[in-house]
Amino acid sequence: MSTVKRSAGILLFRVVPGADGGPDAEVLIGHMGGPFWAHREAAAWSVPKGEYEPGEEPAAAARREFGEEFGLPLPEGEWVALGESRQSGGKTVTVWAVEADLDPAGAVPGTFTMEWPKGSGVLREFPEMDRFAWCTPDEALERLVAGQRVFVERLLAHVRGGLPGPGA
Repeated sequence: MSTVKRSAGILLFRVVPGADGGPDAEVLIGHMGGPFWAHREAAAWSVPKGEYEPGEEPAAAARREFGEEFGLPLPEGEWVALGESRQSGGKTVTVWAVEADLDPAGAVPGTFTMEWPKGSGVLREFPEMDRFAWCTPDEALERLVAGQRVFVERLLAHVRGGLPGPGA
């Protein structure tokens, strides 16, 4: 029997004026590190997130993974539950949004080790995320991997309409 892999993450956002004068949002996302993603932009960015084991609280994992991927502590702020999404690879991702400002230039991303080039026997270290950027919703929807775009849409419903996020 296979166990479904689960990840949890935090989508930082800041409220900005929208084109219609109402509230809108910008989100902070990261470009995935490593050679596979090096020359890709579209669908190569992610919410800072990571896997957690059965028995670990998803919110605790989300906070831990934010710190590991950014190398900075999660800023204080109210957590807005954005719910879950099942990714194309079968992993279930749970995300919260936190309204806060953070300078991505201060990020010190965590790293992972893999054999590269594949089959060479050489182990190399790569950043989990190699850069971070504040994005408009349209930019984020283009850049994020497909299975995470729903979180931006849910956040926008919350910010623009004052609606509570799923699970709130």
